[in-house]
Amino acid sequence: MSSKIEVLRICEQCNKEFTARTTVTRFCSHKCASTAHKQKLRNGKIEESNIQTKQVRNQPIEELKAKEFLTVREVARLLNCSIRSVYYYIDDGSIKAVNLGQRITRVKRSEIDKLFEQPKPLISQAEQKELNISDCYNLSEIQIKFGVSEKALHDIIKRNTIPKIRKGKFAYVPKTEIDKILN
Repeated sequence: MSSKIEVLRICEQCNKEFTARTTVTRFCSHKCASTAHKQKLRNGKIEESNIQTKQVRNQPIEELKAKEFLTVREVARLLNCSIRSVYYYIDDGSIKAVNLGQRITRVKRSEIDKLFEQPKPLISQAEQKELNISDCYNLSEIQIKFGVSEKALHDIIKRNTIPKIRKGKFAYVPKTEIDKILN
């Protein structure tokens, strides 16, 4: 039983126009069909290789996520930063770490997770509006009045979680909080 259908098609491989005898013909010749098939197999192998490469690359990260205590080098790899940066975060207090001995610093996995949690706002927007700037010190006023350095002041504000109110380029801190601590 032969078909008398003649459909004009464009070959998917060489983009030449040809007359197809069936409605499902995609290629103009056996050569184009085999070339397309080889290309499909080649793309499949490349994709499979890329997937394997991603698995090998992500395997150490997955192992790090499963560990409860991490070294500084592992924390750096997990955060995708330098080892020196991790030590800065530890010195700054952003990451809490335990020094078990010389060159034996360990960080708990939950500390890394805490870095990415949203901090709770100390003062809500409504409370900020209630707090009048006349009831606050400017940071430079505090430095002059109490004779503290800029770094010491920032450390005090951070350590005691004193709320800051930003108004333009200035930051204000409630007088009552500062007076309690520095007097």
